[in-house]
Amino acid sequence: MIGILIISHGTLGESLIHCASHMLNKRPPRLRQIGVTAQDDPVQLVPQARKMIKELDEGDGVLVLTDMYGGSPSNIAAKLVLPGKIESVAGVNLPMLIRALTYRDKSLQMMITKAISGGCEGVLRVPPVFTTVPHAATGS
Repeated sequence: MIGILIISHGTLGESLIHCASHMLNKRPPRLRQIGVTAQDDPVQLVPQARKMIKELDEGDGVLVLTDMYGGSPSNIAAKLVLPGKIESVAGVNLPMLIRALTYRDKSLQMMITKAISGGCEGVLRVPPVFTTVPHAATGS
């Protein structure tokens, strides 16, 4: 099973884990997070992230998800990447996390592909739902 580490600003990572746990009706195993605050020195978080990765890796690798490319979380993740073993994807959202959790028993490359497609396909405009409106509300 591929481990997943979310590195994000503030409490976003824990919130995503909470939402995923709600949707799946249990907290998924081998899923951790690091929240980066304005007071944190990103350089000091790298050893903590490496320790978590070591704990998460059962031999199949670890996917590090970050919120926004170029921010401190993704810069920390970039220092952790070992191609084919520890990979990282920026732009995490709930559909991406659910997709990653769903495909974590496949290869790391397959999981990355599915996570990215889930994240992208999960972003769309919500169409309006037309309901019957009383005449008073329409002004007629």
